[in-house]
Amino acid sequence: MSALFEPYTLREVTIPNRVWMPPMCQYSAAPEGPSAGAPGDWHFAHYAARAAGGTGLIIVEATAVSPEGRISPYDLGIWNDTQVEAFRRITGFLKSQGTVPGIQLAHAGRKASTERPWNGGAPLGAEAHGWQPLAPSALSFDDRHPVPAELTVDEIHAVVGRFADAARRALDAGFEIAEIHGAHGYLINEFLSPHSNRRTDAYGGSYENRVRFALEVVDAVRAVWPDGNPLFFRISATDWLENGGWTADDTVRFAAELHAHGIDLLDVSTGGNASGVSVPTGPGYQVPFAARVRTETPMPVAAVGLITEAEQAEKILANGEADAVLLGRELLRDPSWARRAARELGGAVHVPDQYHRSV
Repeated sequence: MSALFEPYTLREVTIPNRVWMPPMCQYSAAPEGPSAGAPGDWHFAHYAARAAGGTGLIIVEATAVSPEGRISPYDLGIWNDTQVEAFRRITGFLKSQGTVPGIQLAHAGRKASTERPWNGGAPLGAEAHGWQPLAPSALSFDDRHPVPAELTVDEIHAVVGRFADAARRALDAGFEIAEIHGAHGYLINEFLSPHSNRRTDAYGGSYENRVRFALEVVDAVRAVWPDGNPLFFRISATDWLENGGWTADDTVRFAAELHAHGIDLLDVSTGGNASGVSVPTGPGYQVPFAARVRTETPMPVAAVGLITEAEQAEKILANGEADAVLLGRELLRDPSWARRAARELGGAVHVPDQYHRSV
């Protein structure tokens, strides 16, 4: 059997194949009012199509644990019961297709309060549904972004609590896997990296202090997330800086600690925390970071980054570089990528009865 179409079990959840969809923001929620942050028709159609296409696990886009944790005013959130009810429609359909529903819990930190990317992505002020971003240190992401407010220790503790509350709601909404967003220059990543964390208290300075917030979030979420359900962590394995940033060595060290704190799989990406860096992109360019974590720690990993072809994905798994692959842009282009790859590799995926003619 093709490695790509073997089931994969973590704790008490079995994912039918290794073709997974990573979180990709749609920037399509209402920015204010009673439905702010709730998924709507676009989100349902978007995720439903990939489930009908055979994707084994769908991790719903970065979903903010609080209003100020959104990247843009148009992001999804899970800080109230209205949002929970709206998500149930999506999780119910995904399960009906044999797809495991996952959700990424997120806080954007200093990269919050921006316009949608197709409108330029510029920071927004209060007149355009914007707000004051928060961060570990009063350092802006780049010249375009405002200087964020530095979180107090009490505020840090409050954010930890919001992650736990969001996890409770995610479970109520029907999600079976939760992922903590610790990548791409958002709040948790900002605490991890010395490039963005200049604190001198218990949450800054040494490696041990910089990882403290992330581990507190993990512990708080794991405490409310059922023992039978997997918990993922998404990480940027490197800031792509020559000096003064988070490194691959840090990632390997941290992965072992995350595993000890109850994280079941590391979703390995890179970058996003430092502006103006040079990233050597190419097919599978982030896979070596995932492979190193898998080789040097007990942590299972998922690989991401310009994985587009069935044979390419199969080779990553067959070579032992990852336990699963996450296809982002390719699943935007082809919602039925998993079904096409199964035909190419001799695998099998769920096909809706209504599509029996396509088998």
